[in-house]
Amino acid sequence: MNLPVRGQIYVAVVAALGLITIGICIATLYDAPVSSEWLFLAVLTLLTGSFTVAVPGLPARISVSETFVFTSVLLFGTSAGTLTVALDTLVATLAARRKAPQAPQKILFNLASAALSIWLAGSFFYAASGLEPLSESSAPLPAILGPLVGMTAIYFVMNSALVAIALSFEKGHPPFQIWRRNFLWLSVNYFGGASVAALLVAYTKTVDLTAFSIIVPLVVISYLTYKTSLGRVEDANRHVDEMKRLHLSTIETLATAIDAKDQVTHGHIRRVQQHTLGLARAIGVSDPNQLSAIEAAALLHDLGKLVVPEHILNKPGKLTIGEFERMKLHAGVGADILSSIKFPYPVVPIVRHHHENWDGTGYPDGLKGTRIPLGARILSVVDCFDALTSDRPYRPRLSDDEAIAILMARRGIMYDPLVVDTFIAVKDKLAESYMKSVSIQEEQVVAPQERQMEPDIIPALHADLAHALRTILTSSQTELDASLVMFFIRDAVRDDIFVAEMLGPDVSAISPFRMAIGSRVTGWVVANARRITNADSQLELENVFADSRVCMSVPVLVKGSVVGAITIFSRPGQTFNDSAIEFLERVSRSFEVSPLVELISKPYGGGRPQGTLRAPTVH
Repeated sequence: MNLPVRGQIYVAVVAALGLITIGICIATLYDAPVSSEWLFLAVLTLLTGSFTVAVPGLPARISVSETFVFTSVLLFGTSAGTLTVALDTLVATLAARRKAPQAPQKILFNLASAALSIWLAGSFFYAASGLEPLSESSAPLPAILGPLVGMTAIYFVMNSALVAIALSFEKGHPPFQIWRRNFLWLSVNYFGGASVAALLVAYTKTVDLTAFSIIVPLVVISYLTYKTSLGRVEDANRHVDEMKRLHLSTIETLATAIDAKDQVTHGHIRRVQQHTLGLARAIGVSDPNQLSAIEAAALLHDLGKLVVPEHILNKPGKLTIGEFERMKLHAGVGADILSSIKFPYPVVPIVRHHHENWDGTGYPDGLKGTRIPLGARILSVVDCFDALTSDRPYRPRLSDDEAIAILMARRGIMYDPLVVDTFIAVKDKLAESYMKSVSIQEEQVVAPQERQMEPDIIPALHADLAHALRTILTSSQTELDASLVMFFIRDAVRDDIFVAEMLGPDVSAISPFRMAIGSRVTGWVVANARRITNADSQLELENVFADSRVCMSVPVLVKGSVVGAITIFSRPGQTFNDSAIEFLERVSRSFEVSPLVELISKPYGGGRPQGTLRAPTVH
């Protein structure tokens, strides 16, 4: 039982009260023993109680032993009935433990809650009826019927409510919701057992084997009926869960394809999805349909970006007014696309309104305050934070503190104050939960093994790279008309990149330098293993060129690992066309099969390489 402190206190209190009640009953029976016939009922209770049926979707099981529990209370009194229930619960719990391990506190809680419930119910029966145990006195059926109904109701409500409260601590759902959805229908089992017990005690005041030989087959039939019916329910639930997983997998595949166009990593999708769900639960969202809607919307909220041109999505600089208006269309378009899908939960409103602002200045409909769907308010905060702390073509990632400062500045303007405050409070827990969910295989894919540069290799690289790059520039002026070419190499020891060589007419404008991975244009390319084309040169070399230029950067990969990047700058007022882009891609790939790889990717400590490097052949 993964319980918070309050839940652990609750379990301990119930267990203590139940054990005290059992102790009182044992002392009562010791002082005033009952007929040995009670043992026969106890054995029947244990036999029927050991055959339990799992309740689908809950860590709970039911049995058909209530008939003999009620009979024990009616014939031999509350203390005898309480011990019968205690023994029955203990045997059933230990039997279930063979199939699935259970914590000791859970066993004690089950034992105590059942004993406490039947003791209170039995005490009510004798107080309301004014009778003595029926093995010692007689009473007509009408005299016991009303108190028996009350006893059954108290036993059922107390027992199921105690368990529902414990489950609410464990699952984080309201106890009444758990009780109504999962336990209310079990009342039929209790009242059915009470009815059979009433017939037994009306027929005989002692344990009559003839009567029990008629009753026991009915109990067995009830057990088989429960087992078959609940088995079908479990199969149906399993089928629904499988269909849900398939549905979400399909949605996630589509979302991944969309984000690939937007140059957003798969990790962004998973983080936003899990953090949005976690934040929704922290705020108090417990309805399964609402949670499913938030989960799907977190994956599909940017579906409408399919209609946004790629040059706008991945533009490294600031969008123009016209470009931003085009970008804003994606919220409404995504909702329109999804409206044709018959989701069993409200996904479309969340997708449509996830860019609405708390003060009503958002889009597409200008909704304000609580008129914005709660799921959209939650998603917008999580999506903003993850975007701010991720590398993007137009800027490097921000620190968590910087991102939180931006959220706080927008609190009450763009974002719901409650959502922002709750997110800040649980942010670390959400991140920890996400990291635990990432498998070792995924971690290896996201962060492949780095190759280190040997320090004494770097001087040798300059001459060889200069020769290689000069050959490229000289032989391809018609394809690659650049004013500056920079070759960056990744230094895994310092976890940054440095300029290993520069060539071109404007090489005197700057000096070699280092930059952090993820920063500027080239740092983003190395961090994400994606190219950037025609970015504003100011994003890479701020205040170096006074005129208007663009830059293009492509990663250099060796055996799946990014070992560097080639970044080129256009001449004033020009941009790179498709031919130049394709050519530079071929250049970057050529290093994979070049002798230069032996320098770039050689593990640390391998010694200085021998021989002369030639320029890579461009295929």
